[in-house]
Amino acid sequence: MDLGIKGRRAIVCASSKGLGRACAIALANEGVNVTLTARGAEALKQTADEIRKGHPDITVTEIVGDITTVAGREAVLKACPDPDILINNAGGPPPGDFRNWTRDDWIKAIDANMLTPIELIKATVDGMMARKFGRIVNITSAAVKAPIEILGLSNGARAGLTGFVAGLSRKTVIDNVTINGLLPGPFETDRLRGTAKPEAEKRGISTEQVLAERAKLNPAGRFGHPDEFGYACAFLCGAKAGFITGQNLLLDGGAFPGTL
Repeated sequence: MDLGIKGRRAIVCASSKGLGRACAIALANEGVNVTLTARGAEALKQTADEIRKGHPDITVTEIVGDITTVAGREAVLKACPDPDILINNAGGPPPGDFRNWTRDDWIKAIDANMLTPIELIKATVDGMMARKFGRIVNITSAAVKAPIEILGLSNGARAGLTGFVAGLSRKTVIDNVTINGLLPGPFETDRLRGTAKPEAEKRGISTEQVLAERAKLNPAGRFGHPDEFGYACAFLCGAKAGFITGQNLLLDGGAFPGTL
């Protein structure tokens, strides 16, 4: 299926590993020129080189930096000032008990997982609307639909972003600019292992055992593969997805039991 975005320009945040990396690869497979950013230079270069090797006909730009900072965002926007596609993504805040979180902990979570995407949208959406094409995808979390007890910081910050986008996305679609959320459930990523570690330590078992138990509880009997997530992202960025906006697509193997 030709998604009709060959030659477009994309910014993909936190794209050296995990779900961001999968999205960057999926877009590159469609002929999209990608600007990648992440904090880890080595992993970022490895991903960028892999994409270049597989797609020598597209432009791959790598920017080392922290997208949650002003300097990090400025560097990315300087490298790609007029993106057609924006994939917002940032590492989630740590798990824990809300009783132990300070105001600074909350500000850090909101800054990374709510305000950073909003700042990037603000910097790019008007140009997209003027050019009559734009696809913005926010990678949030299944916790937006079904809060996860130990991820309260993430629950709050990502739900805030979702509420903001619900209004804005109805204003931009008239100019063929869509804004949607991708809500990952359990995918095989470093983040998944990180959330399993505290439980493993508490129970005195290995992280692998905890992960195996969790996988069996999922209706699919497994965790998601990052490339499955990337395909969904690429579809939402496609030229024919212009009638989908303000939506939150849950990718969780059927774990959420609701009908809506």
